[in-house]
Amino acid sequence: MFETLTGRLNQVFDQLRRRGKLSVADVDAAMREVRLALLEADVHYSVVKEFVSRVRERAVGVEVSKALNPGQQVVKIVNEELIATLGEPAPLNLSGPRPRLLLLVGLQGSGKTTVAGKLAQLLRSRGERVMLVAGDPYRPAAIQQLQTLGQRLDVPVHTENGVKPPELTVRAMAKAQNGGFGVVIVDTAGRSQLDDELMNELRAIVAKVPPAETLLVVDAMIGQEALHVAEGFRDAVPLTGLVLSKMDGDARGGAAISIRSVTGVPIKFLGTGEKLDALEVYNPERLASRILGMGDVLGLIEKAEAAFDEKAARDQARKLSSGEFTLEDLAEMMRSSKKMGPMSQMLEMLPGNMGQAARNLSPQDVERQFKTTEAIISSMTIAERRDPEILNARRRRRIAGGSGTQVQEVNRLMKQFREMQRLFKTLQKTGGRFGRLSGDRGLSRLFG
Repeated sequence: MFETLTGRLNQVFDQLRRRGKLSVADVDAAMREVRLALLEADVHYSVVKEFVSRVRERAVGVEVSKALNPGQQVVKIVNEELIATLGEPAPLNLSGPRPRLLLLVGLQGSGKTTVAGKLAQLLRSRGERVMLVAGDPYRPAAIQQLQTLGQRLDVPVHTENGVKPPELTVRAMAKAQNGGFGVVIVDTAGRSQLDDELMNELRAIVAKVPPAETLLVVDAMIGQEALHVAEGFRDAVPLTGLVLSKMDGDARGGAAISIRSVTGVPIKFLGTGEKLDALEVYNPERLASRILGMGDVLGLIEKAEAAFDEKAARDQARKLSSGEFTLEDLAEMMRSSKKMGPMSQMLEMLPGNMGQAARNLSPQDVERQFKTTEAIISSMTIAERRDPEILNARRRRRIAGGSGTQVQEVNRLMKQFREMQRLFKTLQKTGGRFGRLSGDRGLSRLFG
């Protein structure tokens, strides 16, 4: 996600940080590069124009000229303006009488059916009783696909042959009310393009059963076309939110930056993979942090909390935040983290050089590097894992021989490990700044 954009922006920021004082010409040169990076990432030109204008206005003012580190201050401004562009977070609306109807709409191939399964799993993990409704009688195997997802999740799927989607939704809601279900998710039919037949069917559903949420599922890989799709649906039915699917396959990611600004419809979820747990609640501050190569430490911790039991997650978070964790802890975390999803996605959420290194590698290379790291740590004695300071040249040669690696790889791991300790200590000390990444929860409160 955002691989190319992150790399381009980091090159600009590195040049700014090297300068002790910034002139207007320096700022203008940097803004030209930022503009090109955003346009290449498929961000809408009007959004780019407004964004760059706001950043430049602040970057040439007193805010930067009086800063001790002008380059870093510009990065801070870019981060704040990017958050403003991405828009406010909008939580899922589950207020009102039960059952609440969640209507999923979108074009064919956008990933609606998979998102329906992901939403069902997410809501069930929050204690909701969920029913899925197969409202797409037109696409071959659409009903079977939803039924398969329902079986995997142990969630009932309501289907009726020969019943039109509007009436099917009415019957499903009545059944859900009698059965004590809290949420009904309707997977509606899609088309290869916007057409009157599709929109009339959606209008009929909304007229018969007003939904708590009407979520448009948009394939992020279609770039700026996603804006036209969103505008088309918004003009036909009252959309309450967007779900950007296939974000893991989009290195540019411009749709995520543009779509809220252009359409005015809030983003609520990001689909980040094939698995049913690969659905992220949209958080603009944390997304901006990842776009700018700052990582998403809180997102990483939340994934750990979801994958591990509460005590294990709390212990790992405490060790990370204090910087006290050892190589033995790192090895245990690596073994446990396999439950959290692809390692390439996990490492991209780290700040600093480790996160940047992951973004420069293919997923296969990341997994291979992961196995190499495991082998190196496994070749150490318990004393060496607990106290890496004792690793002299002789010990490192022995570890390299035992793990089938080179001494340089052992040295590289030790350098990365020390950087991790330093980074997480810094996060704990600057809890106020990073606390904003999780709303009102500072890192100290989260770890405490």
